[in-house]
This record gives sequence, structure tokens and C-alpha cells, in this order.
Amino acid sequence: MDRATFLKSASAVGAAAVVGGLGLSSPSASAAPAPRQPAPRALRVTKLGDLTGPGLTSEYRMEATDLGIPARTPDGRLLFVFGDTFEGARVGAGWWRSPVALWSDTTDLSAGVTWSGAVGGEAAQQLWDYEHNNPEFSTVLPSDVITIGGTMYLHAMVNQGLGTVVWTEVWRSDDSGATWTHTGQRWPADLHGGLFQLLTWGLGNDGFVYTYSTGFQRDKPLILQRVPADRIADYTAYEPWGYRDGVWAWGNPPTPILEGAFGELCLRPLDGKWILTWFNAGDYRIDAIVMDYPTSNLYTAHRQTLIWGGEWGNEDDTHVAQLYGGYLIPGSTLSDLHLSVSQWNTAEDWPYRVMQFRVRGLWP
Repeated sequence: MDRATFLKSASAVGAAAVVGGLGLSSPSASAAPAPRQPAPRALRVTKLGDLTGPGLTSEYRMEATDLGIPARTPDGRLLFVFGDTFEGARVGAGWWRSPVALWSDTTDLSAGVTWSGAVGGEAAQQLWDYEHNNPEFSTVLPSDVITIGGTMYLHAMVNQGLGTVVWTEVWRSDDSGATWTHTGQRWPADLHGGLFQLLTWGLGNDGFVYTYSTGFQRDKPLILQRVPADRIADYTAYEPWGYRDGVWAWGNPPTPILEGAFGELCLRPLDGKWILTWFNAGDYRIDAIVMDYPTSNLYTAHRQTLIWGGEWGNEDDTHVAQLYGGYLIPGSTLSDLHLSVSQWNTAEDWPYRVMQFRVRGLWP
């Protein structure tokens, strides 16, 4: 599938979706009563500005890019990892790279994220060398980044056209993102029925990393696994969370923990809770769930829409045309979230950019 068809299909489905039409929490959910959701809270949502584009990332030769997955580096900076990136201000406008990354020394998120440098030198270089549109695959896209001690890990999807994952893999950096080496771990695209392609990682205080994952087609549910933090690149150490014989338990075959049509994911521990933000492709919006633990019942946890999908020419702070992404920027709190949100006009191939949004009032 080409880039434009992939994103257009998500927007078309979302525009026609009925809000709140998701399934229920157990494998026998069709017989269960509708779950009760906590009442929505009054949110204050503000677009603080664009993070990429002409005049913002021109010096790094990357005016057109997306995703911007942020993580705190071991040396205390912010690292944002981007997907398909082009030199000029439209998709396909020269020097195609993915993934690339920028550092930021920003400490006051409310003033807006600014850039302090690019991985690779004056111009943002691809994090590792490969040729796009080679016989095996077309591009490599990041799905999440996590810092564990002095090491950063990047999970990447190797694609032959968007939505067709060939395999996934893990890279590591021991110098705050300056250089990356392959861990040797490569996972097949059909693992767990294709539900371990696009993932997000969160480091718990119990020595485990928790992963929510789905397919990269924006039409699949979520599954949950955990792995000891010191074995994150060893798939034999991953333990699924599943429902069997009337009980949810670790080690059972993975069972979907939330039905829906999931796009980009971001799971993080925050302020004594856990938060998941994601592109809800089925309903064309960015949603959030606040929970006690990654194993919490996601159907009854506090859930709220943060930013709605909109139409070109009719946007505001809470309605964004052809949006996706929605990653939590480190330094956020539950009551004052900052998100990196992508936007791509697939008809014109511009805008194709990353923006910063601030959301206040989600919790408590």
C-alpha cells in the first residue's frame, strides 16, 4: 500500500465511524453489559505550534517529516525520532531518510519545544544505513523509543509499502542517540497473528517493561506483554497476558485487551498512574486512557478524546485535519500533557509535519 492510500483509508473509516462503538473487555464480551465510563472532564487543548517545517527544521535538511517519538536521553536531553523524512516541504521532495532524530534541550514545555541539534551532524542523517525501495523493503519506520539506564532502545518496523510489515527489529544506542547498533533481534511480521508489529514500551518500577502492540494496518486490537528490562531485546523473555479458563494471567496466549482500530501508540508511567495515548483510526481522533496498571481493565479505566479529527479549512485547537501520532513528551504531567501530533494532507503532500499540543485537565 502506498503512503497516501494508507492514511486516506484511516481518515475515511474514522469519518464514518460511530463514536463509542467498541467491543467489551472479555473474550465473551458480546454477552456482557455495556461498561460504565467515568464522566469526561473539561479539557483545555492548545496547539502550541509546529515543530517541523520550513524555518523550523530547514537547517537540518528535513522540512517534511512525521511522528516525532520523544524520549528522555540518558544524558538528560530529549530525543525525537521521526519517520519518513524529506529535504523539501512536501512528501517526496528529495533526500528520503527514515528514521532520523533531533535533540532538544527544552525544559519548559509550555514555551514550546525547540531543537539543539541533529543526529548525524549539521544535517539529520538516517540513523543507520540502508537503501530505500530495495528488493526486500521500501522503508524502516520507528514505533517507539525507551531509555533503560544508560541505553536507549528503538523498535522499528521494516515495511514493503505502508501497512505491509516484513519484519520488526530492535536497535540500541549507548551514547544518548548519537549512534545506533542492531541488537540482533528480528521478529516475524505474523507473530501473534500480526499483533506484534506496531508497539509501545513503558518501563515499570518492578523491573519489567510493558508493551502494548497491534498490527500496522490501523484495523486491529491491542495485546499486552511484559519483559524483564534487562532482556528487552530477547523475544524469548517476553511473556503474554491472556485469558484462559476464566482467568487473565501472564503466560497464557495473548488475548486482545482492547478492541478497536489502533494506529500509533504511546504507553508511559506517569504521576503514579499509567497513560496510553493513541491514534484511534476507527473514530478518527487521538484518545487517552489513564489506568492504575498496564493490566487494568481498559474498558472501565478513565478514557477521553484529546484531539478530534477535522476537515481542511475548518480546523481549530481541538480539531485537526488528517491527524495521527499523539506521543507523550517527557516533562508532561497527567494534568498538563504535551503531545507530538502528526498531520499529512495526502491530496497535496503538504502539510506533512509534526506539531506540539498541550492538554490540561485530563487528571485528576
